[in-house]
Amino acid sequence: MSRLLSRPHAPDEQGLIQKITPQSAGWQYVGFEVYQLQAGQALEQDSSSDEVCLVIVTGKADIATNEQAWTNLGERESLFERKPPFSVYVPPNDHFRVVATTDMELAVCKAPATGEYPARLIKPEDCRYEVRGEGTNQRIVCNILFDNFAAEKLLVCEVITPGGNWSSYPPHKHDRAIEHEETQLEEIYFHRVNPPQGFAVQRVYTDDRSLDETMTVENHSVVMVPEGYHPVGAPHGYDLYYLNVMAGPERNWVFNNDPQHEWIVKT
Repeated sequence: MSRLLSRPHAPDEQGLIQKITPQSAGWQYVGFEVYQLQAGQALEQDSSSDEVCLVIVTGKADIATNEQAWTNLGERESLFERKPPFSVYVPPNDHFRVVATTDMELAVCKAPATGEYPARLIKPEDCRYEVRGEGTNQRIVCNILFDNFAAEKLLVCEVITPGGNWSSYPPHKHDRAIEHEETQLEEIYFHRVNPPQGFAVQRVYTDDRSLDETMTVENHSVVMVPEGYHPVGAPHGYDLYYLNVMAGPERNWVFNNDPQHEWIVKT
């Protein structure tokens, strides 16, 4: 199996099914965890030296930090309802407690930070929806923690790609820090498939092909993108959702398309 692909495991006693750390990924910035919590189950963590974005993927929960508390967060039972999620931003040197009020799935997105911004709720109406691409390149993007909210390192968004369509396409990359031209960002793709027995395909490759891997992703799979281009294809009949988490030296998303496929944009 590719070192870039993490398949889910059965929930442990905390409900954890996926865990990516900078150490396990071999990079510097992005950490990522997914929990499946049963109604009444609680999850508690110190944010330590990280800023954290808690995304209620499905279900409902009460969430509290050291100074803030919110109840009955969450609206959607399916990722494919095309409703934005409720999320909570937690600064470093804080503590969060999540109590599931229904069965739920929670994504915990992390990146190193110093504490410039306070804990706050990100409501569905705070998220920015947009449709990108045309024809079989069309997908629906929801910016959760992007240009709609300030943070130190984290960039978080969701994408729904209809069956038969491509996403992150034409292939693009963001692995060099060149002012006004490209930013260096590590990236996580957390995949969900509808119906859940389906699959999708993701390729990660560099210009010199020193990295060139094509992976079959299934429900709850995670793909790590340390560098290179990273297009995704959803087969006919299976809609694809993914949660993107990015972080790097600069919190700015500036990318370059693969020059061999730039003609697709121009036409």
